[in-house]
Formats: sequence, C-alpha cells, structure tokens
Amino acid sequence: MTEDRDEKAEGAPPCVICGMRPQVPEYRPFCSRRCADVDLHRWLGGVYAIPVKPEEEEDEGDATG
Repeated sequence: MTEDRDEKAEGAPPCVICGMRPQVPEYRPFCSRRCADVDLHRWLGGVYAIPVKPEEEEDEGDATG
C-alpha cells in the first residue's frame, strides 16, 4: 500500500506553499499539514481576498427605466 502512495506522490503537482512534492495524499494540494495550516492562516488573516463588485455597480445594470 505504501508503494501506491509513493507512485501517486511522484505524479502529484508540487505543494502550492513550499514547492515540495506531497508525501501524504490527505493534505493535497499541500505537502503536509504544516503547509495546509499556513494556507489556512493566510485566508483567515486576510492575505487572500476574493474581489467583489460593489452593490451599486451591480444595481446599475439591472435598472430599466
């Protein structure tokens, strides 16, 4: 069973945080729990943000008058 994990890890893309190949499939796309926690901390700390349009811009397109 460990051979299956090793083969899958070799074909996996590198970790998005540190660039190492994942060793434990449970943490993909990260290589370890540490890198997964780093990513979570970045989300919770506001480092990552999803841009949104202000509501007034969205309402302008819907108005027919």
